[in-house]
Amino acid sequence: MREEARNVENKSIESQKGRMDYSLLIVIIFLVCFGLIMIYSTSSYEAQMKFNDASFYLKKQIFATAIGIVAMLAISRIDYHFWKRFAVVAYFATIVCILLVKSPIGIEANGASRWIGVGPLSFQPAELAKLAVILFLAVYISKKRDRINEPKYYMTVAGLVLLVAGLIVIVTSNLSSAIIVLGIAFIMLFIASKNYKKYIFSVVIVAVVGGAVLFLVGGYRLQRIQVWLNPEAYAQDGGFQTLQALYAIGSGGLFGKGLGQSVQKLGFVPEAQNDMIFSIICEELGLFGGIAIIILFAFMIWRFVSIATKAPDLYGSLIVVGVMAHISLQVILNVAVVTNTIPNTGITLPFISYGGTSVLFLMAEMGLALSVSKGSNKLR
Repeated sequence: MREEARNVENKSIESQKGRMDYSLLIVIIFLVCFGLIMIYSTSSYEAQMKFNDASFYLKKQIFATAIGIVAMLAISRIDYHFWKRFAVVAYFATIVCILLVKSPIGIEANGASRWIGVGPLSFQPAELAKLAVILFLAVYISKKRDRINEPKYYMTVAGLVLLVAGLIVIVTSNLSSAIIVLGIAFIMLFIASKNYKKYIFSVVIVAVVGGAVLFLVGGYRLQRIQVWLNPEAYAQDGGFQTLQALYAIGSGGLFGKGLGQSVQKLGFVPEAQNDMIFSIICEELGLFGGIAIIILFAFMIWRFVSIATKAPDLYGSLIVVGVMAHISLQVILNVAVVTNTIPNTGITLPFISYGGTSVLFLMAEMGLALSVSKGSNKLR
């Protein structure tokens, strides 16, 4: 059995000599470049007012993006099986990094403590958590593939993921990242499971319990739900950002006011380069531009599905499924927040919103997906 497993592994590694998925690579590069253009467009006014440098945010994002592209290309050239040995280390490193947020190297910004850093370097542990959970679950599920439906192993996975998600909420107060981590885990387990009813039931239970806790604890998260239900009643407070984003979308019309011509980015939509950048895209490029971006993300998801279904082994397939879950969840939730379809949870738009840590880890995930795609193409 061991010899047979070794032979399967060797064949899988050999299959990595195929070509990467260039259609996926092209759409990644396009989204990243488009993101840089929109970051400059949305942030230039604020950057000029705060730092007397209209390209302040753009420069920082270009630096992070350049490192991210190098990392993506480097990771894409490495056999994805290489990262198996680091899955457990990444999981525990994530926990340590989250706890360090409350240490002297923790950084507070905009009233939230979500970063750690030394000197000019800083990053958000919640972004590391998403990548670490993908790697860890891909290894764990692929090893326990025939027994993952057993309560012992299912509860083990649930407990380990809930620990990370719980720490993200408790230590960093970052509910949106915790939701994404849980969503990634659920989708990966759902794909690998033969008992779909169990996992759907689990989601219902978690949602009910989470809703009950939210109702009992109350606080600003309950207020966000109230703002979501009636943003006009909180127009000068919690609903201000949402209403301004909706004004931006509405004023853009079908084809927009033109690139760089947004009015709402001039101090009306707070930090427009972050969570609400999609509203400025719709204002400047119209409904046409917004739908075009969504179509590009849909194309990316389709490429992930294709790569995952043709992956040489379950481990590679699960990596791509995890990356796909991350991107799709974040896009759906961001657009839903901007359009006030769900309460505001502070979720960025992948590749496009401002954020160095986000783009770095996203590009690392893309490198993993491209690495798996080499094996997928080899098998065609």
